[in-house]
Amino acid sequence: MQDLDLAQAIFESYPSSSATQAYDHEHSYSPHVKPSTQTVRGNFFFKDYQPLSVIDPWMSLLSSMFTTHVRRINVGISYEGRDIPALRVGVHPTNNEDPPPRRKTIIVAGGSHAREWISTSTVNYLAWNLITSYGKDREITKLLEQFDFVLIPTLNPDGYVYTWETDRLWRKNRQPTSLRFCHGIDLDRTYPFQWDGESNQMNPCSESFAGDAPFEGVEAQRFAEWAKNETENNNVDFVSFIDLHSYSQQILYPYSYSCHDDPPALEDLEELAIGLAKAIRVSRKGHAYKVSPACEGNVAMSKSKKDRVVLPRIESSGGSALDWFYHELKVKYSFQIKLRDTGSYGFLLPKDSIVPTGEEILDAVLYLGRFMLGEIGFMADAPNAQPPKLMKSHSETENGVEDEAVEETLEL
Repeated sequence: MQDLDLAQAIFESYPSSSATQAYDHEHSYSPHVKPSTQTVRGNFFFKDYQPLSVIDPWMSLLSSMFTTHVRRINVGISYEGRDIPALRVGVHPTNNEDPPPRRKTIIVAGGSHAREWISTSTVNYLAWNLITSYGKDREITKLLEQFDFVLIPTLNPDGYVYTWETDRLWRKNRQPTSLRFCHGIDLDRTYPFQWDGESNQMNPCSESFAGDAPFEGVEAQRFAEWAKNETENNNVDFVSFIDLHSYSQQILYPYSYSCHDDPPALEDLEELAIGLAKAIRVSRKGHAYKVSPACEGNVAMSKSKKDRVVLPRIESSGGSALDWFYHELKVKYSFQIKLRDTGSYGFLLPKDSIVPTGEEILDAVLYLGRFMLGEIGFMADAPNAQPPKLMKSHSETENGVEDEAVEETLEL
């Protein structure tokens, strides 16, 4: 970012004045509903990054309009008392099995680090496409009949609001620390698996401050409690966890804390990660994403392949959500995806990258779905592998016509 005008880049990442005038409320953002025939590419909501005061009612609006396959839920409460909102998208089969089968669920989360706005907008883009394509797109319809998606735009709502109101490049949450003037804990360093906060707990001003003890980051603790409760009490089986970050265009698999330990089923993780990267690359003007273990994604590597040397760490890497979900919650297909770009704009990615980034990650998620259904990859090659039995689609009888009508009226 050496040649980037920082002030100008920050200014341009906020919605334009002409865009903000389209919202109805005088001093706040809220959804605006009017007739439209625009496609999602031209949808007003994705022309700009959106503040939480827009995202939250937008999510509620989607859940009220598409009741057959969308529910708005909360996965926790932030330190400052805000909901951590999410959309659960999926179509549950009706059957008489007792007990009912465990529902396979995929989590896609963004916004652990407040300044990484592209991760939040990408989760929203995925949500919009999955929700509005049900009953119209065969692949997505089949996917939502076999899996639930829990889509969490921002795991760090307090920090996200702070980036809009005070400091665009703020990273952590907003809870106090032992130093009066240094707020915030890095939510992706506070999970208890291989927590290494002792290495930087004396510096609460650090952007990677992990807290004085594991799970001190309030939002991470409550998100983890929600996830454990889902598996233990709500008949949910998490089969994949996708944690979106920026920037550097990487697909990272466990472990993050160390390159000396290989995760179980390493080859399976690598194969799927390579497939995700390929799906992105061959998508609509998709960019190249590198695949590596997360421990390498958190260090600087020498440019020479011949003399490949690991240089000092850019940031600490213990206590990550990636490792916790993989190791503690046993979510086999856990990945951290670092989105666009590779450093020209960094955290200040221009808003004209919102839709292209969303498109390439949507293609990756669809690839993940085909993989999980056993249609591609080693699961498809296994001698006895068979895709799960599909339930009969209810899309035409329950929401096919109705959803088509309401989608045409929704423009934000």
